[in-house]
Amino acid sequence: MNTPSLQQPSFLLANLKVDATTKPLIQRCQDLLKIIDEYPAKELHLIFPWLVENVFGSLDGILSGWNLRLLHSRSNEFNVVLDFLSPSGPMMKLVYKLQAEEYKYEVPVNYLPGPVKACIQEGVLPDCPLFHNKLQFPLPGVLTLNLALNPFEFFMFNFAYCLIAPRVCLQTQHCSSTDSAYFVLVDLYLKYFLPVEGSVPPSPFSDSRGSVTAPSPRASSVSFAGYGVHSPSLLKHHIFHQPSVNADPAAQEIWRSETLLQMFVEIWLHHYSLELYQKLQSPQEPFSPSEEHVLVVRLLVKHLHAFSNSLKPEQLSSSPSAHSPTHTSPLEEFKRVVVQRFVQQKLYLFLQHCFGHWPLDASFRAVLETWLSYIQPWRYTAEKTNPQPDQNRTVPDKWEPFVHENLLLYTKLFQGFLNRAMRTDLVNAKNALMVFRVAKVLAQPSLAEMIQKGEQLFLEPEHVLHHRQPRGYLTPSQGGSYLSSRQRSVTDTVFKVKSHVYSLEGQDCQYKQMFGSEVRGAVMKFIQIIAQARHTAKRISDHSSEAAANSSILSWFGLGSSDLNNTFPGAEPEDSGECLKKTHEFLDRALENLCQIFKLNQGQLAQLISNLGASQDDGHSRQLPDCIQGENGLVLTDLGRRQIINGLRRFEVQYQGDPELQPIRSYESALLVRLLYRVSTLLNDRFRVQMGTLCSRPDFLGCLGRRYLTDPDSSHRLKRSPMSRRTLELSLQPRLSLRPLASYRTLLLLLLFYTLGALLSFGPLSSTALLLMGGLLYGVLMTLFAEKLKRQ
Repeated sequence: MNTPSLQQPSFLLANLKVDATTKPLIQRCQDLLKIIDEYPAKELHLIFPWLVENVFGSLDGILSGWNLRLLHSRSNEFNVVLDFLSPSGPMMKLVYKLQAEEYKYEVPVNYLPGPVKACIQEGVLPDCPLFHNKLQFPLPGVLTLNLALNPFEFFMFNFAYCLIAPRVCLQTQHCSSTDSAYFVLVDLYLKYFLPVEGSVPPSPFSDSRGSVTAPSPRASSVSFAGYGVHSPSLLKHHIFHQPSVNADPAAQEIWRSETLLQMFVEIWLHHYSLELYQKLQSPQEPFSPSEEHVLVVRLLVKHLHAFSNSLKPEQLSSSPSAHSPTHTSPLEEFKRVVVQRFVQQKLYLFLQHCFGHWPLDASFRAVLETWLSYIQPWRYTAEKTNPQPDQNRTVPDKWEPFVHENLLLYTKLFQGFLNRAMRTDLVNAKNALMVFRVAKVLAQPSLAEMIQKGEQLFLEPEHVLHHRQPRGYLTPSQGGSYLSSRQRSVTDTVFKVKSHVYSLEGQDCQYKQMFGSEVRGAVMKFIQIIAQARHTAKRISDHSSEAAANSSILSWFGLGSSDLNNTFPGAEPEDSGECLKKTHEFLDRALENLCQIFKLNQGQLAQLISNLGASQDDGHSRQLPDCIQGENGLVLTDLGRRQIINGLRRFEVQYQGDPELQPIRSYESALLVRLLYRVSTLLNDRFRVQMGTLCSRPDFLGCLGRRYLTDPDSSHRLKRSPMSRRTLELSLQPRLSLRPLASYRTLLLLLLFYTLGALLSFGPLSSTALLLMGGLLYGVLMTLFAEKLKRQ
């Protein structure tokens, strides 16, 4: 594309819009590279909002942009897009070029996360300093509030929002979400702006207008009315009184890093709030993250652990006091506080929502691994880039403060997982694997002791603290630039644990101990469910083995088992063969780890499992699930549903409609089934009265007619399944069924019979008469024997 210097900006934007619909993406990227290099910031400013929307899509989801979430490495455009949007690519060069000026770009408040939007609509200053001093009050007659963001903030807002924007064009893809251009770009941005080694590269353009603003000056003596209670003076600042203070010069060194992280955390995690989301926001459908969203959050968590763990040992051991003689660079100080102050609270609420609302299927694995990644920061240390956790490796003592200051993410979320797992089908190997993963992580040596010690510290009597001098403790939600005002040194571990719990759960929370009697009882129930699932998996495996041994090529002709209703419950494709062996292995190891975590007696556990196995014999497994009698038949109770989920009991799943209209089996001829159905229907309609009269006779002829014209198993099926009485009455009406003649097995037997008759010099008519006489004789004999048995 030619870009003459005399071309007007309006023509430039118009030409770009035309090119967006006519030129391929690779060519457009090359044209944009020339434009960014040749045009001044004054003209690029006019195309920047359109270009960002064209790349990332519109905030309302109508425009999909470049579909970064669907662009995978196999695409020819993949590398071109990555080069264009990389942290040192042309697009970021454009951002820096505009950042050096006073340009601002508006974002509607309606697209902010729920708690932030609720604060602004209620006239309350949001906690996050990212949104301070940016609110643009509407003109008279305009109802929409906007935020004025600088180019870097505007770019990162649209990039982060691209993940959660509703895209009508998104379809289910077979490619992995972690292979998309968006996922790779997130990883590149995190490594560039939050480097594990070295420092953040400076901007290529001079910029004295960093976006990080220092928090409002706080009083030298901060009163502490209660643990975790937000100061009203901080929380209830009205939006008309936004603080106007100069940025801390030391903070300008990494303002882009802080802005990027705050934008990611706010857009991806801050959709749930303990106070604001419940009290200020109007009732609406809660935000539901996707599996791709959770995978990106896990990437963020893993990188932040690696970023924080790269803190130099001398900086880690130095006092955080402002009077410390050791000079700490802003980046090193940022590493010290990044996880606790930026991520902890919002991630806790995010995971808590997912634990309570995510579907009970295998897709929960993404949420589970995100949680396990956060509570294991020792996996992301500099010693190993991709560490493989060792079952016998002890958690180092230096991580005990982290465990104590994140106590709820261990205890409360474990209880949430326990509640989920008790309602999950553990016979499924994928669900069994998740139980094993949690038990394995929490069973790491010394971790359970650290958690238990943290609970003991939290439960320390309150009167012990009244004799200590009060200390100021700023909770993560109180905002401010965390680099310009350091947290006071808090040496009291009890104070830290209580502050953590009350800041996340509220002052009036009722803490339930992970190692208390109530949760311990729930764990014992869960162990019983695991033992039941192990027993069920073994029964399914045995049944599958027997079925495989009995099957042969003759089953194609129907000589094997032809009853499709005998399918064993839970025998899904992933729950057979090797998967069932994995299920048994996962559940066995999970039981061992749970016993290790809660110090359960192995003898009692073995006795419990053996008693359970003895009580669940075949006779027991054939019992019906727990039901109550309703108007239309049996109705499952909650206990019955749990019995079915865990494969303990089942209904006899059988076809309950018209026997003549059941689906055509693989061992039947479709043409003969349809033809014989028409013939039998004509005969039944013609002789319905006569057949009914015959079957109602109490003598021998009536018994013989009932043998041929009724189904003797219909009344029995009512007791084995929730079958309505009306359906039973319809199935008991006398009728002639010719469908057995459409079976390949019957046809084969008839062919063999007529062949044998031909060899014995019997004609077709003679063979047919002989066959009918044999069938009649068989019916007479069976009827006589049945009558004789009744008399006895």
